[in-house]
Amino acid sequence: MKKQGFNPYLPCWEYIPDGEPHVWDDEENRQRVYVYGSHDRFNGYVYCMNDYVCWSAPCDNLCEWRYEGVIYKKTDDPLNKDGRMNLYAPDVTRGSDGRFYLYYVLDKADVVSAAVCSSPAGKYEFYGYVQYMDGTPLGKREDAHPESQNGPSFRDVPQFDPAVLTEGGKTYLYSGQCTGKGKSVDEYRTHSIAVVLKEDMLTIEEGPFPIVPGVQAKDKKGFEGHEFFEASSVRKIRDTYYFVYSSFAMNELCYATSKNPIGGFEYGGVIVSNADTGIDSYKPAGKSMYLGNNNHGSIVQIAGQWYVFYHRHTNGNEFSRQACLEPIKINTDGSINQAEMTSCGPNSGPLSGSGEYPAYIACNLFLQDDHELPEKTLWPNRNPYMPYITQDGKDISPDDLPFDCDEETGLIANITDNCGIGFKYFDCKDVIKMNVKIRGYCRGFFEVKTSWDGQPLGKIDVISGNIWTEFSSDISIPDGIHAIYFIYKGAGNAALRSFEFITK
Repeated sequence: MKKQGFNPYLPCWEYIPDGEPHVWDDEENRQRVYVYGSHDRFNGYVYCMNDYVCWSAPCDNLCEWRYEGVIYKKTDDPLNKDGRMNLYAPDVTRGSDGRFYLYYVLDKADVVSAAVCSSPAGKYEFYGYVQYMDGTPLGKREDAHPESQNGPSFRDVPQFDPAVLTEGGKTYLYSGQCTGKGKSVDEYRTHSIAVVLKEDMLTIEEGPFPIVPGVQAKDKKGFEGHEFFEASSVRKIRDTYYFVYSSFAMNELCYATSKNPIGGFEYGGVIVSNADTGIDSYKPAGKSMYLGNNNHGSIVQIAGQWYVFYHRHTNGNEFSRQACLEPIKINTDGSINQAEMTSCGPNSGPLSGSGEYPAYIACNLFLQDDHELPEKTLWPNRNPYMPYITQDGKDISPDDLPFDCDEETGLIANITDNCGIGFKYFDCKDVIKMNVKIRGYCRGFFEVKTSWDGQPLGKIDVISGNIWTEFSSDISIPDGIHAIYFIYKGAGNAALRSFEFITK
């Protein structure tokens, strides 16, 4: 069988949030998609603890991802020789000189740094800091900007999550993080901002300009309920600029459009939610099917198909995020339909309804009855009521093991009474039995369904075990494309490693 593509699309032990995908030619002039992102650590205690790495895949096969290695270390920045700061979300653009420029912000520096390389995934070298013509770094100027369209309160603020787009000799750089309301917030963080860089890729020629309003902006301009929070990204489709960002809902990636790269953006909609809120095709729009939190990513066209790249949260906290992708549709009027979280996003269709699948590809983790989930049981504190994806062992790197050796198999832990686990989608035919592989102190059964609130097709009885043990039951799945849901009923706390379709 041809290798299939799952979400997360990278190995289960890799944690690359904030993914910025770009399509460029490789050394053999073949198009590949390169993903640049932050680099979380498994079981980390803060965001982005590891160095930048790059992964790439051929544009005609998003199931075959290649590790490109470390492209930039946190200690490569002169401000961080001792490594006390972490590398937050980056972006990369190709300058008019043909070189590749990586822009980023260190978590405690508040200025935009740049590094440069002659190839998309080579070793980047520190290049400099984005600055005004007088040499003041962007984010450090104290006077209000006279060119601002938002009044005298609009001024430099600490920089965050830069995004870049180069057209001809101009590069547009976007940045920002807008805080909420209250005594401890920065009153000047009202909008995301954009500046125009000269061909040297560092010097600001124009701006900053306000782009998308945050919750503190006086005029929300149609962005109410979806105000800018962070995670700037920008793409151009035909003659329209798409500004992709994380809203104050945090779990959703939204977009705004304009014919002008430095102004006039209008709210477009939600592209994806890492809790699947807003999707009403298989459940009520307001029901969360994954315990979501911050989101960051972008859109890209690969071999004629558009995709959204985003991340999900694992390990019961905010600090071990994994990369996912879904196909999206851009309509003739330029609007984007919200994508549904799936297990098969990179596969160009449903997975085969036969064979064994790892549990970590689950796209839905939820409680069957919402009223049993207490309010304010959100990340980063591990939720005692919710299952979560995790792994055994320590944080690892592909440099620690052969590339094709997936030793750290992901699993789902903390499965208690009434927990639901969903996988979407599978092309089923002649399924007569289902197996699950579990461990833990438990006694009960898994109901097997093809919809989260549907009637069980059967159940698989399970009992406690200290090692991974397989349990099975005769369960007939109707032929066709289906989601698969396992709803645990019983006592104790189980972990799920894999499940299997047995066919005639």
